[in-house]
Formats: sequence, C-alpha cells, structure tokens
Amino acid sequence: MTPREVLALCREREIQAVDLRFMDFPGTQKHFTIPAKILVEKSFEDGFGFDGSSMRGWKAINESDMLVVPQPDTAFVDPFMSNTLVMTCNIQDPITREDYAKDPRNVARKAESYMRSTKIADVANFGPEAEFFIFDDVRFDQNEHECYYHVDSIEGQWNRGKAGSTQNAGYKIRHKEGYFPVPPADTLQEVRTEMMLAMMDCGVDVEAQHHEVATAGQCEIDMKYAPLLKTADNLLRYKYIVKNVAVRHGKTATFMPKPLWNDNGSGLHLHMSLWKEGKPLFAGSRYGGLSEMGMYAMGGILKHAPALFAFCCPTTNSYKRLIAGFEAPINLTYSYRNRSAAIRIPVHSPHPENKRFEFRCPDSSSNPYLAMSAVLMAMLDGIQNKIDPGHPLEKDIYDLKPDELAELPSVPDSLEHALQALRDDHKFLLTGDVFTEDVIDTWIWYKTNQEVAALRERPHPYEFAMYYDI
Repeated sequence: MTPREVLALCREREIQAVDLRFMDFPGTQKHFTIPAKILVEKSFEDGFGFDGSSMRGWKAINESDMLVVPQPDTAFVDPFMSNTLVMTCNIQDPITREDYAKDPRNVARKAESYMRSTKIADVANFGPEAEFFIFDDVRFDQNEHECYYHVDSIEGQWNRGKAGSTQNAGYKIRHKEGYFPVPPADTLQEVRTEMMLAMMDCGVDVEAQHHEVATAGQCEIDMKYAPLLKTADNLLRYKYIVKNVAVRHGKTATFMPKPLWNDNGSGLHLHMSLWKEGKPLFAGSRYGGLSEMGMYAMGGILKHAPALFAFCCPTTNSYKRLIAGFEAPINLTYSYRNRSAAIRIPVHSPHPENKRFEFRCPDSSSNPYLAMSAVLMAMLDGIQNKIDPGHPLEKDIYDLKPDELAELPSVPDSLEHALQALRDDHKFLLTGDVFTEDVIDTWIWYKTNQEVAALRERPHPYEFAMYYDI
C-alpha cells in the first residue's frame, strides 16, 4: 500500500490507534502507539521520535534520539487490539536522516540491494518452517539463592498417570512420537487453525499447519516462501500471532530452541532459492537436480557455517538442540532427501520453480533479518568464488561409525565457539557494507557479555544433582 491507501484504510476500518513496531538488535519486537489522527502522509517521511538509548545494543544516552519511519507496505489491522493498525518501521538518525546501521531491518534491505548490484539474482526467496511449543503452564526464576524452571502440557507424556483431572483421557503423546497425530491426541488442532487463519487475515501466506515430533505441544505452521525482507517482516507477525492466540486460549507459546530435555527441539528450517527476471536459478542437472549456481551457493553456506551460527543459532540454549538423535543437524554436510544433513535438497516436485535447498541448522530464537541476511551473503560469496560444497552425504549420520563421523566437519558446540568463528570469519558479511564492523563487534560483545558470561557465572540446577554430595 501507499501512504494514501493506508490513510484510506484507516478511515474505512475506523482505525483509532496506529501501532508502530520495529525489531531491536538481539531480536525482540518493540512498539509504541499513536492516535490515528496524528498519522498523515508526511508522517511516512518525517517519522516519529523515540529514545534509542533504551534499546539493547543501540545508541548511547548522549545520542539517544532516533526516528521510526513507518513503512506503508507493511500495514495490517491488528486482530487482537481494538481499532488498531500496525506498521513495521525503519530506524533513522534524526539529524543525518541516514538509515541506522544497527537496525536489523536495514541490514536485510542492504543485503537485498547488494544481491541486485551483483547481477547474480534480483530475488532471494526464503520459505521458513518455524517450530514452537505451546504449554499450559510455565514457571521459572533465577536469583541469588535459587534457580528452576517448570513447564507443563496436558499432552505431555509425564501426565499419563495424573489423577483428579478432567483433561486426562489417556491420549498422551510419547516422546518423539508427536508427528501428525489426529485429535484427541492432538489437543491443539483448533488453536493452530486459529493461528493460521489470523496469519492469513494479516497478509501472511500459509501452506500448512501440524503437530510436530516432540511431546507436550510442539507445533509448526509453514509460511509460503517470499523475498527476504518480506519473509522477515512476516516472521514478526507470525510470532506475534502465535503468542497472542495462545494467550487467548489460556496457554503460552515459546520459540525457545530446546525447552524440553530428551525430546526434539524447535528449529527454523530455511528453504532458499535465487531468482532473476522471474526465472529460478537453482534448477539444473547437477546433484539433486540443482544447477551449478545452486551447488556453489551451498558451498558458501557450508564454508561459512560456523560464523553463520552466531546469527542463526544465537542463544546458549540453541546448542542444546544441536545434538545427535533428535533430528537436528550436527555435521556440516548436504544431501538429497536426507534430513540428518545440515542442508537437504527436497524431492517434493520436479518443477524448476520449486527447486531449492533447505538449511536445517537455524532456530527461531534468531533475529530473522540478521540471520537470513547472513545466509544470503554466504550464498553470494559461494557463487562469486565458486566454492565447491564437497561430496554429499548419502547415509544417516547417526548410523555412521566413529571413524567415518570424524571425517565430517561438525557444527559449533556452543554459542561461545560460534562467536569466535564469527570473529575469525566475517569479511564476507562486510561486502557491500551490508553488515558493518560495528554491527559485528556489537553483536559479539552483547552475546558474550549478556548471555555467554551470564550463564557461565550461575550455578546450573543439574549441578546440584551431580555435585551436592561430593
């Protein structure tokens, strides 16, 4: 929509409030609201002021004033708030009017612009498969004298023997057996359908929704592929809708990668393809039906994967998902059909427009603007430098012998190691000024000090089980 069309929509739908949203640096959506009568055509150029020093990893207090500039093509009517229109905003400096380098959306815009400048492609399509859990109860705390968490779900296997509950009909989902059950075992069918329909009403194209593998309410709703920036914008709507529909049903949703020990974690599998002048570029006669360009794109991702993990798996909890035996990739390989590889080439359709590959390592704790931009930059680097992805993996990784497994490059085993990989390998991200040294340095500083060090300093509950009586 244009600014004029947004204002017409406000009049047509009797909008009284306009919610201005943006993504902070680590990846949490922020907002503030203005009366609809304040929004005029000039607002889409002038923007609205806010305090940037209160955002994690952004401005110092002596240079705190910043602008949010609403983007009319992102407008939708909020399904949870009365008479409210939502728009995603870009962040600008109020003096220079330059786009702010640490605005994640700006990084994604620059990544798309740089891709077009290379003449390699004019569209990078991403199709995300975001997994999440819906729990009935969650409690956790961390302070000087205690640390604990407790999650519960009426579907949870541990509730099979629960007494005194009208909800215990015996249809509990066993660990790792939650894929595609029908109701009554799947208690969340109507909740997910409500989420799906709300997404579609808000302009997010959806392909399917279903229960996922883990017990205790693991779910997935698949979005249709779209260009990078639009996909990242849609993922913000996706999370917002999932969380608010869950709350409306008295439940809680989390995109935490590994909230349950000993069952599958939640990933953000990214299906990717490059296009030029309306034609797909990844279809060809090479391995798995890929083109030479598609092979080089995979080569770029595999070469830079350890550094990519700093953005694609950006929490300490991410690496509790990336362990053997739970369908998460643990080695940096590619394969046709094989879901145990880091990159899988799907076989669903022989049509060239459907030819793509799937990067299975990322998870939904990532900032989608930064994660997908980093992946695109790795693909472009692979294409430009003709990086060979090596030999494919045709076997199940989990069945390999130790000597065979030792020959395969593995994923980083911690956020700390991923951040070190980013320190050592980030030149490809700086090309075209897509990421800047300041963005890289701030990301590493924030994640190291606020997350890696913070976890290292605190006793873990399991340490009491292991060491209290030592």
